[in-house]
Amino acid sequence: MKQDRKALVRAYRERRKPAGVFALRCTTTGQAWVGSTPDLSTRQNGLWAGLRLGGYPLPALVAAWKQEGEGAFAFDVLETLPDEDREPYVEASQLTDLAAVWRERLGAEKL
Repeated sequence: MKQDRKALVRAYRERRKPAGVFALRCTTTGQAWVGSTPDLSTRQNGLWAGLRLGGYPLPALVAAWKQEGEGAFAFDVLETLPDEDREPYVEASQLTDLAAVWRERLGAEKL
């Protein structure tokens, strides 16, 4: 049983994480923030936790969250990077570039 647990933990750590660009949108005001992350599968939880605690470093976002409430916000994946041959230094640059393109397209703020 202990071996199975170790194998599961190893497999979890070695899994391919979906990297990409996402938008956080306030559905009532139309405001949008765009960011990128090397792990889309965990980013929404991290954002929501920070916003619930009121400690997120973007005052405009925190103010909108407090005024409109959690139910008015949506997390949307805009684009993911392909898995093949991703290198961390290239991935970071690609994510930065893609996020800038999406911010311009949506007229969104940087997250």
